[in-house]
Formats: sequence, structure tokens, C-alpha cells
Amino acid sequence: MTSYYKAEYIWIDGTKPTAKLRSKTKIVPAGEQPPIWGFDGSSTNQAPGKASDCVLKPVFVCGDPIRGEDNKLVLAEVLLTDMSPHPTNTRAACVETARKYAAHEPWFGIEQEYTFFDGIKPLGWPDNGFPAPQGGYYCGVGADEVFGRDIVEAHMDACLRAGIALSGINAEVMPGQWEFQIGPLGAVEASDHLWVARWLLYRIAEEFGASATLYPKPVKGDWNGAGAHTNFSTKEMRSSYEPCVRAAEALGQKHDLHIQHYGHAIEERLTGLHETASYKEFNYGVSDRGASVRIPWQVALEKKGYIEDRRPNANCDPYVVTRLITDTVCSAFERARSGKAAAAAG
Repeated sequence: MTSYYKAEYIWIDGTKPTAKLRSKTKIVPAGEQPPIWGFDGSSTNQAPGKASDCVLKPVFVCGDPIRGEDNKLVLAEVLLTDMSPHPTNTRAACVETARKYAAHEPWFGIEQEYTFFDGIKPLGWPDNGFPAPQGGYYCGVGADEVFGRDIVEAHMDACLRAGIALSGINAEVMPGQWEFQIGPLGAVEASDHLWVARWLLYRIAEEFGASATLYPKPVKGDWNGAGAHTNFSTKEMRSSYEPCVRAAEALGQKHDLHIQHYGHAIEERLTGLHETASYKEFNYGVSDRGASVRIPWQVALEKKGYIEDRRPNANCDPYVVTRLITDTVCSAFERARSGKAAAAAG
């Protein structure tokens, strides 16, 4: 047994309009927990050069499936040197909201779509022109329709070895496009696991000479974009259908706020075509993949369950998305409960 282990610290930087993942390695004595560490924020859009130090505080630690043995992946949130959350730290606000509404027991399942690229073109696409139109690629099989399965399988196995709450994978509608699902977990936990799964996706794709992008419309024209459909429930929704409908209606009341924070270039993806609703309007429906929010058919049948917010982009910040959904829905539930109590008392 070695007297040390390698801890790969992973954090979210300050790049605009979409934050990027960064990581570096610390050698930690065996038996010790990953300590607070630091980095040069002037190189990550998080600090000026004259006051460049930022702090890394470990918040989620799991096994490192790439290095193996006793090595660790360490997701860290970024703090200022006074130990307060850095302005780019969206996790801290998510933690506060999750605590505020913990009694509702919110659960999330996030469907992360992404696209593999080989240089400047999607993986498997011809050097000139386009592949056959969409139709047979979704959940397809065969070398003429599926591209990148070896990377996807390696990523899935790595996530499972790390203890990431991966619940499935599938090939998506556009060739070279895939999806993995995280959850169900609480808001903070689902977001932590998704960020580490994203890092593993990028890191493993390196081994195959490919890159993965979360850009919401990687190919213009008659091709599907990439989203992060977010499934959500509370204990009320999991026991009754009426709260599922009220949750969808509550999201509609704050549609513009959510659209503003669901990922850069959302207007490129939410056009009303390619299984999306327009970003300019809100609607919900049972089994409707062209709606802003879908109520799955089995939820309508069983009269309980969850709803799917189909608006978040693939490049969204899950801490922001889960925080907004939790706050919007749970605050609406509490207002309704207070109103009923006041009416009963009056």
C-alpha cells in the first residue's frame, strides 16, 4: 500500500457565458482527507492578478476510476480567501435553497445530452456534406448509425466505479450525440454528481482523441439540439397527481426567469421545432415532448409521480437549474398551503 494518494481537485471556473471545468492534482498522505487548497484565479477568470488567490473547499469526494487504487476525485467549491463563497460559486445558493425546502423532499433526475466532435465536425460525420437525415440514430445500433459507443461505454463504467448515481445512457437523435442520466437525488447531490460525470466525460474522451461539447445547437439546420431535461418531484407530487399539475403551472408563472438562467444560447435550441417549445412561450402537457414541461403518461395514469422540465440547455449550470425549480415550485406550494390555512381560520 502506498503512503500517499493522488487527489484530482475539480472546480468550476468563471468563464462567461458558460463556465468551464478545471482540475489539478494534489499528493495527499494516506489516511488523510483532501484538505482545503488554492489556485490562481487570475488564470480562470475568477480573480485579478494583483489578488489572484482563490480557495478550493472539498465538497464531494469519490474514487478515481481512471487512476484507480486509492486515488480520489475531489469536487471543490470556490471560496474567497475570507472563506465566503466566490461570486462564481453557484453551489452555495443551491445549498441554502435545498435546506430551506428540505421538508418537501425534492428529487431530481437530469438527462445530460452532449455531442462528440472529431476536430471541427461531429464524430462519424463525413468530411464533406452531411450524414443521412435524422430518423434511425436515436437508440440505434450498427456502425452506420452509431458513433462513439466505445467512449460512452468507458464513461459509463468509469462513473459506476466512481460511485456516481448514473441511471442510464442512450444514443440520441442526431448522429454523434448521446445522453446519460443522473439521479434521482436531491438538488445539491444531483448537481455534484453531474459536474463530476461531465469531468469524467471530457477526461475519458481525451483517451480516444475526441472531444465532447455541451453546446445547445452544435449543428445548425434540421438537427436536434442538446438539452438537460430535468425531472423533478416532491413528496407531495410522488403521492398525488394534483401537485404535479400545480408544479407545472408554477413553473409557467416564472418562465422568463428560468429561461434567463437555463443556459447560454437557449434561443438557438428552443425554437418550437426538434422536440422543443419556443423559449418565447410556456406550455405543459401529458406525454408532450414539444411542451416546455412534460407530464409523463404513466404519471397521468398512476395519478402521482414527477414532471419533466424540458427547457434547460445541455450547457446549463445544474446548481442554478435545481435551485430555481426547487424555489419556484416549493414556494408556490407553501403559499397555497398558507392560503388554505388562512381561509380555514377566517
